Amino acid sequence: MGRAARIFGTLLLAAGLLGLGWTITVWRWQDPITALYTHYEQAKLGRSLDRQIGAYHVAHRRAETTVLREERLVAAAAATERRRAKTGQAIGRIIVPRMGLDMVVVNGTDEETLKKGPGHYLGSALPGQGRLVYIAGHRTTYLAPFSHIDSMRPGDSVTVQMPYATFVYRVTGHRIVPADDLAVLRSHGHEVLVLQACHPRFFASHRYLVYAKPVLVTPRGAGPTLSGAALALGR
Repeated sequence: MGRAARIFGTLLLAAGLLGLGWTITVWRWQDPITALYTHYEQAKLGRSLDRQIGAYHVAHRRAETTVLREERLVAAAAATERRRAKTGQAIGRIIVPRMGLDMVVVNGTDEETLKKGPGHYLGSALPGQGRLVYIAGHRTTYLAPFSHIDSMRPGDSVTVQMPYATFVYRVTGHRIVPADDLAVLRSHGHEVLVLQACHPRFFASHRYLVYAKPVLVTPRGAGPTLSGAALALGR
């Protein structure tokens, strides 16, 4: 009886240590099991996005034009892309040096879509439309794209590459709001990028929001590079 108790106690101790090790791994880095799934999905999405960019570049190659015309072409392309993009589809790529992030953005923020990568909230605009652009991501699972969202600082850059243009944003600040605060999803007539993740980690009681304004737009193919000022003003 004593030997059985010792064995049982040893097994409990081992299970406890394994559980502690797993918790520390997820807390400091991310869940390695769900990360494998997202890594696989990101590879597929990346190939799909490359095909979209290639097709757009060929179909819309054009001669030099004015800045105003380029602004309108970018806005029109963004509107078209938003109308035809399906939930779960690759729509762009987000690059955030501060967070060590370089991942494909998926259209949608439902549970299954967010397993594939950072998700674009369907009720928000796409970059270039001059309105709210809202992207959410996990902090501890599925490659944890926004694991270090709380490390973002004013002035940090966020680049979003779309098939029709590349957008550079600069972080202006952050907010922490209750999870049921839907006011943050409203657009206010000018372009602003919002990155969102659950807060604190492992809980969903609040949302950590990072705000960024557009500073540079480079249309795909021929044409001038645009200032982000027009987007920020909603023109």
